Amino acid sequence: MSWKGMSIHFFSSHKTLSSLSSFSSPRTPSTPSSPAFSHTFSEAMVEENIANAATMIKKWDMNSPSITKLTSLFLHNRKEAKEFLKCVKDLRCAMHYSVSEHSTSDKLVLAQNLMQTAMKRLEHEFYQTLSRYRDELDADSISLGRSSDGSSSYVGDEDENGSVDDDELRRTGETLTEMGRISQLAMADLKAIADVMIGCGYGKECIKIYKLARKSIVDEGLHQLGIEHFKASHVQKMNWEALEHMIKNWLTAVKIAVKTLFSGEKFFCDHVFSASDKIREACFCDITQEEALNLFKFPELVAKSKKSAERIFQLMELHNMLNVLFPEIELIFNSEATSAVKLQALSSMHKLGDSVRAIISDFESTLHKDSSKTQAVGGGIHQLTRSVMSYITSLGEHGNILADIVADHPPPCTSSFPESYFESPSSHNSRGSAVSLHLAWLILVLLCKLDRKAALYKDVALSYLFLANNLQFIIEKVRTSVLKHLLGDDWLCTHAKKLKQYALNYETMAWNKVFSSLPERSSSPVPPEVAKDCFRRFSAAFEEAYVKQTSWIVPNRKLRDELKASIAKKLAPAYREFYDEYRVILSGEKFLELLVRFGPDDLENQLSDLFHSSSILGSFSSISSPRSPKGCIPHQK
Repeated sequence: MSWKGMSIHFFSSHKTLSSLSSFSSPRTPSTPSSPAFSHTFSEAMVEENIANAATMIKKWDMNSPSITKLTSLFLHNRKEAKEFLKCVKDLRCAMHYSVSEHSTSDKLVLAQNLMQTAMKRLEHEFYQTLSRYRDELDADSISLGRSSDGSSSYVGDEDENGSVDDDELRRTGETLTEMGRISQLAMADLKAIADVMIGCGYGKECIKIYKLARKSIVDEGLHQLGIEHFKASHVQKMNWEALEHMIKNWLTAVKIAVKTLFSGEKFFCDHVFSASDKIREACFCDITQEEALNLFKFPELVAKSKKSAERIFQLMELHNMLNVLFPEIELIFNSEATSAVKLQALSSMHKLGDSVRAIISDFESTLHKDSSKTQAVGGGIHQLTRSVMSYITSLGEHGNILADIVADHPPPCTSSFPESYFESPSSHNSRGSAVSLHLAWLILVLLCKLDRKAALYKDVALSYLFLANNLQFIIEKVRTSVLKHLLGDDWLCTHAKKLKQYALNYETMAWNKVFSSLPERSSSPVPPEVAKDCFRRFSAAFEEAYVKQTSWIVPNRKLRDELKASIAKKLAPAYREFYDEYRVILSGEKFLELLVRFGPDDLENQLSDLFHSSSILGSFSSISSPRSPKGCIPHQK
């Protein structure tokens, strides 16, 4: 409705006072009919008050042909506006006295007519002030008049009529901006008018004007923030890109809406209608509840939409925003009338939490059910390891948010955890421990799945190399990310020991045939024929191991160097000693170069070429071997 339309609607009606009971106010310190009131009030004072009121009210009569009909009382002369309000209050007191002493007197009829005229003027002034200072009374400007504790910075400077002037306002802060000064003056005027109108029984008229004017500001503010009317069917049908864009906009908009728009409107409403708790609560509810419910319903609609692993991070952001803002939401919508708004915000948080936990559970279930026969080329890093650890790392980066969601929901099958998994998380609070256990559990499920994939390799040595490579990748991901703080040093130590065991198992399975081809150290030399056989077996075994393992991969440089150093340490000195001793003895043998194919230096050079496969990374399928290098926890159903 336009402001012009509002003016015609509000000021064309005439209110007839059929009963003076409407003039009573719960905030009046003593009832008009009390002995004290009658003793201090006299017939002469009644006549004087009515006469003074008549002069002032007729001057500002809306039906008067004078210029005052078109002029704002509060804009024209603030001192005279104060006098007008005082006259109305005095008139009200005179009417109370007349009701108690002479309920049918002519003075009472005159006073009643004057009161109706005064109320029409105050309705007009109330409307004009809201209209004229619409821009200055937006949420940003209102906030300029609030102190750090949320109270008004100038309430204490109001006079007995509830109004302030420029000098009084200036004393509250020399740094106040011009817009802030205007908004505070306008708020003071609106409060003064509302106090008088409510006290005189015209609260409904005042409230009706206020609600229509202010609701349009709240609605317009949310519209400018990009908040539309959310429908479940529309959200359900949106593609993820569009919904993600809407989520990002909501995250920005809701913070402004709570901290500025709703907070400012709450402060404004409480200030203007401070005379009545019931009125201000009902008024604020009518202005904001519909839009607030729509705003806080959006996260719940998102939570009910299609669940997928990649959406969990947006859901956590929504949950975190509501969780952070909820104390302010609770403070703003703190009345029984607006309790539905708080309940909607809580409902959205709960639904988001349920969805996040469901996605994590689905992710774990998908990991359990993975039955792909695809293998990493050369025993390298499996794509499953990369994708799962990337996801778990991202979850860890949202650990503070996730803590609030999983605090009271432990992993589903912690009975299958080794004891070390319970001791390892470094966090000393239950929230952090809950996140640590969830992430440690997911990594354990991944390790279990990798054990089964390792069994797909025909060569057991390669299966152990595969496990070492992938565990090294996992450890490095944990060590270089926020997961280190969540899982702790104990977790890293436990899995570093497991990595060493995998490396040792690989070494044993891959090189034992080479190691065993050399004779054990003895005080007496072996016969030449035995030496020749040792050279023959060593050359064949080494060449077989070398050819096979040049196609194997160790992507991590540190692990690669450690493996090669360990093999060389065990093999090179023993071979050099054997070579130096028996190469001379067999120097007269025919085709010696075919028998002794590697010199000690050649051997070390060959070892340095290991694990640098130039093969194109890809995948190949292999018939599953019944042998598995490591047991696994049972599949959790």
